[in-house]
Amino acid sequence: MLKIVYPICCGIDVHKKFVVATLATTNSNNVTTYQTKQFSTSTDDLLSLVSWLKDNNCSEVCMESTGKYWIPIFNVLETSCHITLANPKYIKAIPGKKTDKKDSIWIANLHKHGLVHGSLIQPKSIRDLKDVIRYRRKLVSMRSSEKNRVQNSLTISNIMIASVVSDTFGKSSAAIINHMISCLSLIVLNIYVPRLGLHPKIMKVQVKRKVYVSVKLALI
Repeated sequence: MLKIVYPICCGIDVHKKFVVATLATTNSNNVTTYQTKQFSTSTDDLLSLVSWLKDNNCSEVCMESTGKYWIPIFNVLETSCHITLANPKYIKAIPGKKTDKKDSIWIANLHKHGLVHGSLIQPKSIRDLKDVIRYRRKLVSMRSSEKNRVQNSLTISNIMIASVVSDTFGKSSAAIINHMISCLSLIVLNIYVPRLGLHPKIMKVQVKRKVYVSVKLALI
């Protein structure tokens, strides 16, 4: 007979809209009784789950890391319970007539014998820091992508600012580009506005080249 490592523990089967929790309580004769309840994934119901676990003196919880659905549940439970987060492929139940209740009982049975190897979950402060770092890395990547797009637009339009300045995105370059865009806006107005029946001041421009350049710079 396997050793009982956690006499009181809970197995949670995680879904998008609800969780099924089974509380496994083992007495001195190694007889285990089970209580199963279903809770929605709303914060109020998850707090009810916390209260239910506290009322039954349960501090050991095991649950699957199902997609991203486990994260809000983990955030609510981590302050009051020790959570073992398991990869689903390592606690896969025996094929057959699977139900949510049977899955949660299976998880509770594995955990009470200490057979579930939990994933490494960093403290909340570290997780928050990693989220910020990931987001910053994403923003830097987006910035680099936009800089490449602007540089390509300038090159295609035959505006070789990079040949005369050291930093295409420096203060001087930005002033030059902004001035060109403002001038090209006037050019576009004088080309297209007359077609709308208006009569702005006519500017002498080389239409084909100027329109081509303005279309490219309009993307900046």
